[in-house]
Amino acid sequence: MSDFDNPDIDNRLKYFTYKPVNVAPEISLAAYFVVGSILVWQMVRHRSQRWVAILPGTAFSEAIGYAFRTACVYNTTFGMYVAMMLFLLVPPNALALANYKAVGKIMRDSHAQPRWFWLKPGFVNWFYFGSDVFSICMQGAGGGMLTGTNTRDAGRAVVLVGLIVQLFFFACYLATAFYVWWRPEYTVHVSPSDVSHASAKRRVMLAVTLTTGILYLRSIYRIAEFADGYGGKIYSSEWAFYVFDTILIFIAFIVYIVFFIGRNFPRSSNVARAPSVGHELQQRPVDSSQLLVSKDHPV
Repeated sequence: MSDFDNPDIDNRLKYFTYKPVNVAPEISLAAYFVVGSILVWQMVRHRSQRWVAILPGTAFSEAIGYAFRTACVYNTTFGMYVAMMLFLLVPPNALALANYKAVGKIMRDSHAQPRWFWLKPGFVNWFYFGSDVFSICMQGAGGGMLTGTNTRDAGRAVVLVGLIVQLFFFACYLATAFYVWWRPEYTVHVSPSDVSHASAKRRVMLAVTLTTGILYLRSIYRIAEFADGYGGKIYSSEWAFYVFDTILIFIAFIVYIVFFIGRNFPRSSNVARAPSVGHELQQRPVDSSQLLVSKDHPV
């Protein structure tokens, strides 16, 4: 008889392999609810575009996950454990979608003419968006399979594939983001709180690159956890989960709040913007006197 079929074993030991500590999930729940509320307030204040709602939505999803973890502290059931796994494993990946969208919008709105097809806004948007959705689906499906005795090994393999794919695309995205940051033809909207075009772009690019780096570190931890297997040292270490998942993702949200990107992506389009190099040449006015042809100098 396996541990999962033994009614005498505490359900917490069956699913977690340890008894989760109290207080920590409640603090995490409150912390994520607070940052989600702050991001909603910032969105309303700056009249941000709708896709920025990914940020507070992810924070509230994390809060729900910790609500299920709080419930599991007192009474772990199969349903609550599955819900907790899905809400804590999958939602942070949505933060990458916000970062992909931000860089894609910068590239599209700058009207720059990229040399290569992989720098075209349409390709960047759909390529990274599709990769992240694929990774989210893989991790969600694998997370559900992990709770079954007969499907645990297969579920671990599915989650690992999803995480490894995600790491690869994170690296590709970071290369694209640094290129956009470096090239002067890519510009962002300037909010009233920005002192210059350069500072506006610097804040947005700092937000997306720092948070993507944090997500990269978190994915490495998750890969190590699932590679170690159910009941392994990493899976059974609750402190590792709170350090490399809870705290890391919380730091990412602090970055989003401090360098709030929504102020540079307003709903209205009448916000000042630095002209890109190619677009500036197209829009530069021509002196009308230059267009007049003198009688003494016919064409």
